[in-house]
Amino acid sequence: MTRRRLSIGSFIPSSSRIDTTNSSTMADSGTKGESLHRELKRGGERKYYIPLESDPEIFTELVRNLGVEGFEFQDIMSLDPEMLEFVPRPVLALILVYPLEDDDTTQEEAEKDKPMYDGKGEDEPVVWFAQTIGNACGLYAILHALSNAIDRSKIRSGSALDDLLTKAIPLAPRERALALESSDAIQSAHTAAANKGISAVPEAEVITHHHYICFTKSPKNGRVYELNGASKGPIDTGVIAAGDLLSGGALDLVREYIKRTPDNVGFSLMGLVSSS
Repeated sequence: MTRRRLSIGSFIPSSSRIDTTNSSTMADSGTKGESLHRELKRGGERKYYIPLESDPEIFTELVRNLGVEGFEFQDIMSLDPEMLEFVPRPVLALILVYPLEDDDTTQEEAEKDKPMYDGKGEDEPVVWFAQTIGNACGLYAILHALSNAIDRSKIRSGSALDDLLTKAIPLAPRERALALESSDAIQSAHTAAANKGISAVPEAEVITHHHYICFTKSPKNGRVYELNGASKGPIDTGVIAAGDLLSGGALDLVREYIKRTPDNVGFSLMGLVSSS
């Protein structure tokens, strides 16, 4: 299986891609207090989902299954300004899949002195879920995009996502993570989409080596956040995007990930846009 490479300056031709994410290979969050992701992971038996194929049609299928119409994911093939002109605008959120390097301690160093996030309720700048489900970071990235980048009125009442947010937003991170993990409706929505990929469907507990994260603006303060379920919480990047997620410094956040391993072909990028 080949993977489409995202480049900073050149057009990348179409080829199939698959999310090869395994949360068991994610970097440790540090010695001074670990992430909730790792803490709950150590608790014994844990749930695994089938990894999502990294394909905008599959991601859009899951968006529909969760209860959201009128939005879709589009491939972003290059960060070259001329190529970005072909991407529908506005781009409301970005989902980046990147390779996990065995010796990469970037996240660990960045978070070693950071306390675990404890936000909850309607005053949070963003809605964030700690990842406790193995091989499901594609789902977490989609949830982070939909929970923050679109108006709640666009989510169908009584849908899987509507029910999850109603239950989860008032909860602290630990209880919120477990509310997601226990949602049969979310699991069914994910499984239906995961089984529609063109690639052979892998086992749920397959060992994989890539990870999805989301970048989106806070609906409260307009700042761009990096939302990664394996981190200790949402990361305020300090970027204020005057326009959409292809404007200003937001794309520089993606470029920084690519620069860490510039010879690795395991990057790809999708944007959440209106389909109407």
